[in-house]
Amino acid sequence: MSFCTAINCMDGRVQLPVINYLRERFGVEYVDSVTEAGPNRIVGLQSDTALLDSILDRVKRSVKFHDPAGLAIVAHHDCLGNPVDKIVQFEELELAAKYLTEQFGEIPVIGLWVDETWTVSEEFTHIPKNDK
Repeated sequence: MSFCTAINCMDGRVQLPVINYLRERFGVEYVDSVTEAGPNRIVGLQSDTALLDSILDRVKRSVKFHDPAGLAIVAHHDCLGNPVDKIVQFEELELAAKYLTEQFGEIPVIGLWVDETWTVSEEFTHIPKNDK
């Protein structure tokens, strides 16, 4: 079995587009989903330590048990959990991708944006130096 991991918003509108994108992007069968409202803000700013620790704990389990081919952090248009403009969303997304690269350096980390048509685009890519 092959896996990747997504830290995604809990908004149901983004779930399938992100899963479909990641299955193709990493060539995997399954996507472990860690969901919170506005996860790019939580991970990028690291200000809510309880939620951040919860997200990291779930990602660590995915890494330990499923050896994911990659890790994605997701931001999206019209996010109720992070109701800021696209520029701020992208800044937080980049901070989150960098932070996750520091935490999980052995795994490729990507930052995804889901736009108003629910199209997924890869905005940030951090590939580890000793790629698998």
